[in-house]
Amino acid sequence: MRLAKRIENLPPYLFAQIDKKIEAKKAQGIDVISLGIGDPIEPTPTHIINKLCKETHNPANHRYPSYYGMPEFRRAIAEWYEKRFKVHLDPETEILPLIGSKEGIAHIFLALVDPGDISLIPDPGYPVYNTGTILAGGVPHFMPLLAENDFIPDLSAIDKNVANRARIMFLNYPNNPTSAIVKEGFFEKVVDFAKTHGTVVCHDNPYSEITFDGYIAPSFLQTPGAIDVGVEFHSLSKTYNMTGWRIGWIAGNARVIEALGKVKTNVDSGIFNAIQYAGIEALQGPQSCIREMCQIYARRRDMVIDTLNKIGVGMPKPKATIYIWVTVPDGQTSAEFATIILEKAGVVLAPGSAYGPSGEGYVRISLTVKDDRLKEALERMEKALK
Repeated sequence: MRLAKRIENLPPYLFAQIDKKIEAKKAQGIDVISLGIGDPIEPTPTHIINKLCKETHNPANHRYPSYYGMPEFRRAIAEWYEKRFKVHLDPETEILPLIGSKEGIAHIFLALVDPGDISLIPDPGYPVYNTGTILAGGVPHFMPLLAENDFIPDLSAIDKNVANRARIMFLNYPNNPTSAIVKEGFFEKVVDFAKTHGTVVCHDNPYSEITFDGYIAPSFLQTPGAIDVGVEFHSLSKTYNMTGWRIGWIAGNARVIEALGKVKTNVDSGIFNAIQYAGIEALQGPQSCIREMCQIYARRRDMVIDTLNKIGVGMPKPKATIYIWVTVPDGQTSAEFATIILEKAGVVLAPGSAYGPSGEGYVRISLTVKDDRLKEALERMEKALK
């Protein structure tokens, strides 16, 4: 039996590996606390669940959904963009619902990247940017996100020959895994770069609503000229604690959306209508749940930062996302430090090296466990590091 070379070249998926480590430790009778995966522990808000339950009982929703998403859901997304970002989108041509944004991110490479084409991807970054490129036969080119640049890529450092071969550029602010926020004026530079080199910009924006201390995250599509060169991915997963529901969308340039739609209509059959109705309820219903979750994450963020200060790892408080990006002690790699914490404390951290070469020297801490479990995890880590 011979497997496809694209599979042989595909690295193991980080979070699947973390799941295996957790199960192995649990099998040994160890009480494991995972701070490795960004999966909110709080339930989906009740009004959204109630809408799903109601629509699930409607037999009309049991048949195949629209390949392009329900018109009502696309209109709800357009209205949300207008209200939240003052961005006007045509729900017929500039919005496409996705079975979770991860699915769309993986498939966009099939729509835009031919074998040998270059993808510009942030390093460190969400692993699917890299694996999506590999599955399409493209060549990943890492854009380093360095602390001295506030984890913003230096576009001027990209070789001109590389830039001219780049069919796609992925960006993600607020950023996973670093929690960085975008600098003012950076998106304008991105638009200029894309127009100069004929590159499609894909902005991954699932954390725009998880912000703290008065910070309000922008949309890339607010930038003048952005819709001419790019698209934005969004998801209900983190905003409304709906990770398991698998519902998101892509918005922006109509030609890119049409291309992704052509891929998707050939590989999937759309989102269960009842879930789309629940998505409409999420976007149009009470929004107090977002404020409540931001308060919870801010409290947990402060718990982590206070503990890091105690053990001599001082760092500023991030203004967004559900993660803390932490420098590991000198003399240890990311994987070594994560292994020590797992073995000595029974706490799972995500090694930064799994997000790309520039992630070496860091680990990512997720804030998606209950306060008492986070407190216990931090106490265990503090004890293990003494």
